[in-house]
Amino acid sequence: MPFREDDWDADDARDRKDADEAGDDRPHEACGVFGVFGHPRAAEVTYYGLLALQHRGQEAAGIASTDGSRMYSHKGLGLLSDVFREGQLTGLRGSAAIGHVRYSTAGSNTVQNAQPITVLTHRGNLAMAHNGNLVNAGDLRRWLEKQGSLFQSTADTEVVVHLVARAGRDTLVENIQNALSFVKGGYALVFLTEDQLVAVRDPLGLRPLCLGRLGDGYVVASESCAFETIGAQFIRDVEPGELIAVDGEGLHTFPPAHPTRHAMCTFEHIYFARPDSDIDGWNVHAVRKQLGRILAKHHPAEGDIVIGVPDSSISAASGFAEESGIPFEMGLVKNKYIARTFIQPSQELRDVGVRLKLNAVRSVVDGKRVVLIDDSIVRGTTSRRIVQLLREAGAREVHVRISSPPYRSTCHYGIDTSSKGQLIAARMSVEETCREIGADSLEYLTLSELMQAFGFREGDRVPFCNACFSGQYPTEVYEADKWANERAGAAR
Repeated sequence: MPFREDDWDADDARDRKDADEAGDDRPHEACGVFGVFGHPRAAEVTYYGLLALQHRGQEAAGIASTDGSRMYSHKGLGLLSDVFREGQLTGLRGSAAIGHVRYSTAGSNTVQNAQPITVLTHRGNLAMAHNGNLVNAGDLRRWLEKQGSLFQSTADTEVVVHLVARAGRDTLVENIQNALSFVKGGYALVFLTEDQLVAVRDPLGLRPLCLGRLGDGYVVASESCAFETIGAQFIRDVEPGELIAVDGEGLHTFPPAHPTRHAMCTFEHIYFARPDSDIDGWNVHAVRKQLGRILAKHHPAEGDIVIGVPDSSISAASGFAEESGIPFEMGLVKNKYIARTFIQPSQELRDVGVRLKLNAVRSVVDGKRVVLIDDSIVRGTTSRRIVQLLREAGAREVHVRISSPPYRSTCHYGIDTSSKGQLIAARMSVEETCREIGADSLEYLTLSELMQAFGFREGDRVPFCNACFSGQYPTEVYEADKWANERAGAAR
């Protein structure tokens, strides 16, 4: 199947290439979704819920609300605080709303691709927000275009909107169920009409979604940390394949028609989610700390101090320090006000990019044998620059320990990674990678050791997707999708 140029935007790839050259080659999450029904200040609640999910996407944000008769929407490019300036929330009236923060993995970073997507159908207004990636979006888009559908964006989210709009069933729930029977991939979706909120999670549970209670209303979010922010009570995770609908009569749940095995993305626990979130029954901080303990037990290092790469590796570093008995120190400091580093005019200034985001604490690392804990190595550029920072700050030795297995395969379910040819673990051995990043030693967790952090033993059937480590995908991956993914990554 030929690759269509409009399925991928070269400007978007160049933007990401700029960020990578500035020292950011870590995986990026697609986005975060939030929804509330039955609260008098729904848009305001959604705004604060999205603030708690800002780490999941910093390129675009939006909120759609309804007062029962009309729908209101505002979205734009940038951080939530950039998109919603003083007074802009007041126009979003009503007691129900959905919201979205975006990092683009399918479709370019343009305002047309910002979410929620809102459309007017013969049944009324419909808004939708999506976290994840559909592996057969290209096929569905081409089929829909042949049927006369016109698309306003390049995001795969719009494919679902068209499928829902043309389903022709009696209720919104039935239309959504019909539409999703054609869809393959990872997704957490929230829909809003004038009188109903619907949320659904993909049948494998690849992307997270949870349910909470706020006063007399209900809330859904990508992570439970959003509930803590707004004072909502966590009820439970949405089950894989489950659909939840909320209307004036209350909460309605629809179990999956065809239950399948669970395959939640392990990178949510390793890197993406906030440490104060609980996902599918596991607290993120507790899992990361256990990863650090297992890393120290099976892959020890002789050092004077243990440090973690902020923020996602701090929990693992503390676990490593406790298990090894080596003191934990804050050897790297993150500048939290740097959301993204854009193109720089020279390589010299590009090298400043990592220093804008991270600084080594010279008084802590000078003359020390440093054990550096990180969650992953993708292309190797960030790791190399961090090791260099530590050496320039006087570190005598730098021993790198990674709290996940080698990242060898691209993700097709909503995580933005480089092409496989640019993944350092796919083309270099551990020893070669160690030399490439300039470390004195380098070791990773094995896949079985990773699963030990969740309480599983060798040979157990585990409810996770580990395709980025193993190359074994839980769904069919379409050739067109693989081609687009590889091409976009190679252009970065």
